[in-house]
Amino acid sequence: MGENEDGMHHFDINMPYNSPSTPIDYSPFSDSFEQMPPYMSYSPSSNPDDFRQEVPPTSTVPTGTTFEQNLGSTSRMTAESCLDANDMVFDINEDLEGTTVVENDEVRVEAPRSGMEFDSMADLTAYYKQYAKQEGFGVRKQRTRKDDEGRAVYVTVGYARGGKYNPTNNNISKPRPTTRTDCKARVNATLSKNDKWVFTTVENVHNHITVSPKKTRFLRSHKHLDEYSQRILDLNDRAGIRMNKNFYSLVVDAGGFENLQFQEKDCRNFIDKARHLRLGKGGGEALNQYFQRMRDRNDGFVSNMDLDDEGRLRNVFWADARSRAAYEYFGDVVTFDTTYLTNRYGMPFAPFVGVNHHGQSILLGAGLLSNEDTETFVWLFRMWLDCMNGRAPKAMITDQDRAMKSAIALVFPETRHRYCLWHIMRKLPEKLGSHAQFNAGLKTDLQTALYDSHTSGEFEESWGHVIAKYDLHGINGFNPYMRKGLFGFQLT
Repeated sequence: MGENEDGMHHFDINMPYNSPSTPIDYSPFSDSFEQMPPYMSYSPSSNPDDFRQEVPPTSTVPTGTTFEQNLGSTSRMTAESCLDANDMVFDINEDLEGTTVVENDEVRVEAPRSGMEFDSMADLTAYYKQYAKQEGFGVRKQRTRKDDEGRAVYVTVGYARGGKYNPTNNNISKPRPTTRTDCKARVNATLSKNDKWVFTTVENVHNHITVSPKKTRFLRSHKHLDEYSQRILDLNDRAGIRMNKNFYSLVVDAGGFENLQFQEKDCRNFIDKARHLRLGKGGGEALNQYFQRMRDRNDGFVSNMDLDDEGRLRNVFWADARSRAAYEYFGDVVTFDTTYLTNRYGMPFAPFVGVNHHGQSILLGAGLLSNEDTETFVWLFRMWLDCMNGRAPKAMITDQDRAMKSAIALVFPETRHRYCLWHIMRKLPEKLGSHAQFNAGLKTDLQTALYDSHTSGEFEESWGHVIAKYDLHGINGFNPYMRKGLFGFQLT
């Protein structure tokens, strides 16, 4: 164990291995990572207007007790305690039909019409994106045609989910879901003889409901992480500032969540790419040698590493014999979350955690990841599944993450995927902070309904009261819970 010049702790890959006992000994990694967020905890600040009040306190180096308590807090709820991934409250990562605020000082553009001219294709697409932004829908280039010289002479720009889905899978019993709506809203343009782009045909009618322009900032086509924000993120990351605080510094600078054209997940993706695994050449081989020593001492120790062409480490997975044996008895419900900790190289620590018959958290395997995309999660999940003899868990509790959701559907198609309540509650200021009564009773009543309901009946009654009292009928994500009782808690 050591400490570098900037004060960050790191672990020595050549350190001796100690077989864990109950409760699990996390000491090999305790100094290597920052403290994980406590689940199901609520400690509001004294300032009701502080948007950070939902973020739990942190410390630089966690103690073993704190780490176990934080992981163990998931044991207070069964698989029925979290949200079903298919019936979520807020899908913060979904590419919705419309989500950046059209500010009052932004110039509204007129609706497209045949004959409109533009100096370049860039001007054309910029205009149509601005129009789509104010009307509440996303856009994409649907097709482009080039001449013999490779110059674009024809383009179609339309609704992001327009067109028909042509499945390549012939299995009609399990058709793949699609977001395509066959919406005809689009514009066709050609390059004229005087090098002007001219609208030839225009269709402005949609076959779906567009949403408020206040939500267009979450659409893929309207998201934008500007260079200034990128520079701030990179500097703060190099200074060792945690991602959530790094993101909130941009929130404060912008004057609120609603003024940002990106989300925390976009910032995480940028940092993942900017780091480029600061582990250098040869590090992967050194870690492989360490794992080999562990296998020599423990026949049940399993490890897998993913290296790039230059021998640099991309992803790692490992599990010891105790974790594999524990999964045989306590593997029905598994928690997986990459927001717990990070090591000195900025690689998220990704543990698989279960709960034993004593209500104690047990480690069922772990990984270090270079990226948080679908491909990376698929690799890790398959390595873990192979390690556990192909037996998938009955339920998996995760953060709200689109890439993670897609990977679970691919690797664990029969597993019930649910979202952790702590992550959802953390988003309340962003999602409902603009409500007039958010700090005047709404937030407290929501927390009472969620945390103090011990049966599904109690929850549905409390939830219905909140919906009626604060007139939340028109807000997506609230009514489904009252109808289906998806928030029926059984806390122990």
